[in-house]
Amino acid sequence: MFMNVSSTPAGGGPRALSAVLGEVLRTGAVLAAAEVARMRALAEAGHLALDVMGERPVSSRVAEMALREVASEIATAEHVSDRTVQTQIGRAMTLVDDYPGTLTAWEQGAITRAHVHAILEIGAPLPVEVRAEFDALAVATAEGLSPGRLRTRLAVLAETLQPTTITERHQRGRDTRCVRVVTGQDGMSDLVATLPTVLAVGIYDRLTQQARAIIDTRGDTPLTATDERTTAQLRADVLADLLLTAAPDADPTRTDDGPGTLGTIRARVQVVVPALTMLTPQQENTDPAELIGHGPLDADTARALTESTTTPWDRVITHPITGAVLHTDTYHRTTAIDRYLRARDRHCRWPGCTVPAIRSEIDHTLDYALGGPTHIRNLAHLCQRHHTQKQFTRWSVTQLPDGILEWTSPTGRTYRDEPLPYSPTIKFLPDDPPEPEPEPDHAPF
Repeated sequence: MFMNVSSTPAGGGPRALSAVLGEVLRTGAVLAAAEVARMRALAEAGHLALDVMGERPVSSRVAEMALREVASEIATAEHVSDRTVQTQIGRAMTLVDDYPGTLTAWEQGAITRAHVHAILEIGAPLPVEVRAEFDALAVATAEGLSPGRLRTRLAVLAETLQPTTITERHQRGRDTRCVRVVTGQDGMSDLVATLPTVLAVGIYDRLTQQARAIIDTRGDTPLTATDERTTAQLRADVLADLLLTAAPDADPTRTDDGPGTLGTIRARVQVVVPALTMLTPQQENTDPAELIGHGPLDADTARALTESTTTPWDRVITHPITGAVLHTDTYHRTTAIDRYLRARDRHCRWPGCTVPAIRSEIDHTLDYALGGPTHIRNLAHLCQRHHTQKQFTRWSVTQLPDGILEWTSPTGRTYRDEPLPYSPTIKFLPDDPPEPEPEPDHAPF
């Protein structure tokens, strides 16, 4: 027995779907036009920054400072990171200057943002003098292709335009190896290592073998019988264990069978933990700790850190209502000023920056050479990037009472950065409603 099944989707016929499709395409075109307009504006901002140099010879450092200055102006107005805006400006200048065909195709709706990203990424290693040719070939190739398939075609095209071999380029590429942290959600982050591919694959393979070896031993002992971790979770646990506890073999300071200086290096983080979080079980206290520069830290991890670390903690006495820092003390041998500023600032004091204070520099708001005193009313933490920007661009800063920094941009706009208060230790609850008066037993005379 056969049944006729309608091809019309539930919730509307072909005409309804056609109308929705038309709206998707229309709004996509509007969005593309707006994105291209922003790209052109960001590129113009970058060109203005370089034009400020006039006829003077522009070194890479001077150009960098000029771009930082303009990027910071836009970033503070939009309440975003100046690093992000500077990256956007650089990308926009590349697109406008080197890929005009790609930009026009995007503006006309012939390609999408994903296609543009693929073209820029694949074309990035190419010399500037061949990018015009790659631009024309990329736009012609992109017609009718998805971004994923376009990448494969572009990789072949880019290789034909390279003036050097892949072996020579790999030798240069090794210079870009690095490790970085990308902060995620719920107290988790991505640890990203950029390595030669063969090393990256080898590391992954070794972690996989170690994870499988652990899985194969399950049930051999009562301890392993309850281990239900997945292979992916085991890879992460083994990696963390090796990096945090194992002594490196390639240690140039090693003179005998010991681990050497590198083997004694341990991770350093800055954590703020409410006293009650350290002293009470999690179910009795829900106030989270904070990993400075990254966000909230779960109470169990915070308590584990307090129990295992041999580094003395700074005790921070705060106002019970406002959370303002009142006093600090510690057994650690640092100056009282450093302790106070680390507790007050917690991170770089540039608007929006989250670099922890332990990785920042203590800066004289009014330069010491100009008579600025070494006092908490004239000191604040700045990361290296923003310390340099304060010195070598037209941004200026004034410190107001209570540690408030007032930054003035090159266009005259002002932005205030206030120390983040600690959570109050006293919580006020509304009074119980008054009890109603009893009604009289009889009517009044």
